[in-house]
Amino acid sequence: MFKSVHPLLFSFDVEWVPDPLAAARLFDCPIQTLGEREAAIQRLWEHGGATEEKPQPYLKTVLCRVVTLAGILREVKPGSKQPHLRMISLPQRIDTRWDEQEKAILKGFFDAVGGKKPQLVGYNSSQADVPILVQRAIINGLSCPGFSRRPDKPWEGVDYFSNHGDHAVDLAPMLGRYNQMPALNEVARLSGIPGKIETSGGAVAELWLEGRLDEILAYNECDALTTHLVWARFAHFGGFLSDSEYEAEQQAVRDLIHSLISEGKTTLQKFLDEWERLESIQP
Repeated sequence: MFKSVHPLLFSFDVEWVPDPLAAARLFDCPIQTLGEREAAIQRLWEHGGATEEKPQPYLKTVLCRVVTLAGILREVKPGSKQPHLRMISLPQRIDTRWDEQEKAILKGFFDAVGGKKPQLVGYNSSQADVPILVQRAIINGLSCPGFSRRPDKPWEGVDYFSNHGDHAVDLAPMLGRYNQMPALNEVARLSGIPGKIETSGGAVAELWLEGRLDEILAYNECDALTTHLVWARFAHFGGFLSDSEYEAEQQAVRDLIHSLISEGKTTLQKFLDEWERLESIQP
């Protein structure tokens, strides 16, 4: 269990796909056309041990390209107990070239986190989301000192690489290890929280190749909301949120979703509808 809840907290999720450029540099695959990029991705899956039963094996994250990142930024102002929530979605523009988007996402994330130093919250983030962000930042040649620098002593600053601090919280291993670790979708839906609604992680590569980045981002935003709501359950369990504060946190998420829908993110209505449906299922 985490030891604290910071006044500035970022519950986030990342989506990635096999990187055609990785296939080009590792296996000399051409990647100029859509068909060539499809073949390059298939070559990476073959390299990862694809079989007839499992045609899209989980690849080393270093071989993958970050395509979207979404999160809920939670801030509690000094002297206030009321949280203010804001959705962060990257890339900010989805009409840029495919080979330029990743660097913009990574720079946006590391500049913001390195500057504001929020408490990071994810699900299986220590094994997947944080490593791929660091790996791909290095591959893209980015300098991210605000995120990377570690204090000489734990109490002298934020350390996102420490196994003992609370600056980077991974919820997944708190629930179980190995085959007892539930998927985010499982723990969420059992808790009455929307998990996977329509899209699944296995469909992201196909959506990306088809240029449907807006659908990936919408899927990613739902996962970020799910992650934050699961975090709130943890915070309530640990006594960081009282019963009334936990109810207020859920209402703050609902208010955020309604606000985003009014701004044009109409796909989030499905999240609200599923949330209501799951909560209605009672013994």
